[in-house]
Amino acid sequence: MTRWGGRWTNWGRSAAVQPARVERPRSPEAVQRAVHAARTQQLPVKAVGAGHSFTGIAVAPGVLLDLSDLQGIVAVDHELGRVTFLAGTRLHRIPALLAPYGLAMENLGDIDRQSLSGAISTGTHGTGAQFAGLAAQVVGITMITAEGEFRRIDDTHEPDLLPAVVIGLGALGVMVEVTIQCVPAFVVHAIDEPAPLNDVLGSFDRYADGNDHFEFYWFPHTDRALTKRQTRLAESAVRDPLPAVGRWVDESLLSNGVYRVVCSTSTLVPAVRGPFNRLAVQLTGDREYTDLSHRVFTQSRTVRFREMEYALPREQFLSAFTAVQKLIVDRGWQIEFPIEVRVAAADDRWLSTAYGRDTVYIAVHRYWRIDPTEYFGAIERIMLAHGGRPHWGKLHTLGAQQLREVHPKFDDFLELREQCDPDRIFANTHLKRVLGA
Repeated sequence: MTRWGGRWTNWGRSAAVQPARVERPRSPEAVQRAVHAARTQQLPVKAVGAGHSFTGIAVAPGVLLDLSDLQGIVAVDHELGRVTFLAGTRLHRIPALLAPYGLAMENLGDIDRQSLSGAISTGTHGTGAQFAGLAAQVVGITMITAEGEFRRIDDTHEPDLLPAVVIGLGALGVMVEVTIQCVPAFVVHAIDEPAPLNDVLGSFDRYADGNDHFEFYWFPHTDRALTKRQTRLAESAVRDPLPAVGRWVDESLLSNGVYRVVCSTSTLVPAVRGPFNRLAVQLTGDREYTDLSHRVFTQSRTVRFREMEYALPREQFLSAFTAVQKLIVDRGWQIEFPIEVRVAAADDRWLSTAYGRDTVYIAVHRYWRIDPTEYFGAIERIMLAHGGRPHWGKLHTLGAQQLREVHPKFDDFLELREQCDPDRIFANTHLKRVLGA
């Protein structure tokens, strides 16, 4: 999230706004006062975390609540392994906060710059056929309602509402505390290696089910996939982390430094994209190591991009992916970013992209200075033809009626929204599009 002269811009430079007022509350009580004041002044109010959503979901034309100072642990239940955090806590800070208690989050996405509340509110996920998204780890939330009141929802306070409110899109209230069901700290053995793309596609179920966590990247214009296979081990397992120099070469020099130059150059000379993709497959992704879970799950990404991601029924994956391959060839496009494929277990969160079905995610990206409209639009049509649901924090073109068709609990969520925020104090233009007025 960036502010220039009071103007807010998200990380992907795909959404911006000049708020009427910016507030930076340092406590849940300060959030409560801010919401109450905004309501009194008839101003809409939106909470903003790290600004890592690519959509306009956090755009706040009225009162922007910057939760950057709302970070840290509130309480720890040692017996149950549950930890309550302030909602603005950044994901990358959580491992150090949990370390003294011997705990970890069960799973993480591959980027950890987001705020906790922002990540769960938009359905952020990692990978693993037996593991659901971050929202499934939430066992309690406290939010400030449209009336400016505290509302606690957990297994003893309105438990039936928990699956409804966790992925709330910021439409039901402002989260101020989040309770996570943690697990004992663990390490992960990782094998990153290239493989023939056709072999990966032909053995996809074996890869997905035979590893605790599995994903792969396909660089268009190549016939190779970069696979990432991971096995969970006890915290006492011997660690063999990547050497500092090797990690720097892979992640800082090649994946970010050189890649930034290539992306920038490709805006003027698109023909460099294919050769670089083929070179990238040869230079990266061939390593084996064992390290703390968060150091394996996440990676540094400093090259700015824009992203669209769709969640498909697992049985639709191969057909959809093959259609994407054919599309890129038929259109003669030169695509500079790899396509990412991950898996997730079904869950019960109402607006989860994995609600009620085992899921495969296909994510496409473009460098932020390149217009993604044509590419993303064509890919989106393929995803929709295969029963896809768009990630709430990433670019898509769907409106409320189309989303109703792919989310079984959509109308139930709208009924709850009507109860929680009938005056739409938490609404903005993006929410009007995806949820209706």
